[in-house]
This record gives sequence, C-alpha cells and structure tokens, in this order.
Amino acid sequence: MKSLVKTSPVNMKERAALGLRSGDTVRVWQNIVELKLGKGADKKVVTLKNTRRQAFEGLVLAVKHGSEAGGTFTVRKVASGVGVEKIFPLYSPMIDSIEILRRASTRRAKLYFIRDKASRDQKRAMRKSVQVSIVASGKPEEAEVENIAIEAAPEDVSIDTVPVASAVETSEEVAA
Repeated sequence: MKSLVKTSPVNMKERAALGLRSGDTVRVWQNIVELKLGKGADKKVVTLKNTRRQAFEGLVLAVKHGSEAGGTFTVRKVASGVGVEKIFPLYSPMIDSIEILRRASTRRAKLYFIRDKASRDQKRAMRKSVQVSIVASGKPEEAEVENIAIEAAPEDVSIDTVPVASAVETSEEVAA
C-alpha cells in the first residue's frame, strides 16, 4: 500500500544539520523560474519555462522555529546602498543549496538592530564627507560646477571656523 504522506524533495536532515544561527554569513542559491510568452511551431502562444540559479549572499538576522517543518531564516544584504532582506523557508524546494561562508558569535538571537546600525553608519559617513565646488573656467556664469566629496579633517579641527583675532580686527575696522 502506498503512503499518502508526501515527502519533501529536499534533504531535510542535511538542512537541519547546517545549524544556521544569527550572525552567520550565508550564500543561498535559489532556483528562479522565468516564464516567457512565445510562439510555437503552429503559431500559437506558448508559455516557455526557464529555470536559473541565483545567489543571495548576506548576514542571517534571525532564525525562527529552528529546524521545524515551518522554520524560516532572514538574510540581509546591502545592494547599491540599499538594504535588502529576504525571508527563506528552511526546507523550501526553491532553495537549491545553502553555503555558510562565515560564522560569528553573537549575544542576541535576533539581530534586527543591524538595520538601524547600517543607516547610522551611512549617515555618519555622509556627514564626514564635505562637498567642494570647483569652477572650471574663469567666468562663474559659464562654468561647469563639479562636486567632489573629500574626507573631512579630524574631529578636533573645524574647517569653517575663523580665527578669533582676525574676526576682532575686522570688527574694529568696521567700527572706525
């Protein structure tokens, strides 16, 4: 007699043995199915199915429900300066393989604070860079202005401060 219980096409023991934890850097290989509409030999519209593999590499923020049947893990990466997160079911047949690239010891089970930390670091880097305008030709009306970001001076030196002595001399000259 044939069993009515459907088993997963995924090797569940292998996935459970991975032991994913928050703080791990992983590369998840997904099977992406692309559907294209084309014309067959009899000039009817036919749906063509193309499958490709795509990697998603990032930091594991959270593992929920452990190695249970409904277990998921959240992976975050920064692509083109934008944070991207994906939630993967652990035993999904759409996941071809999971590679653990680096393990890190963390003090927390959920690393959601990384979202805020990344935005703070980005804002801090933008504050430290200073915008400078360079005029290409002698006439400012016709000149092309080019913005260049340069690293700011150390925190203890202020760029736009005027020495106190020169400020006092100019105020005395104006008063006279």
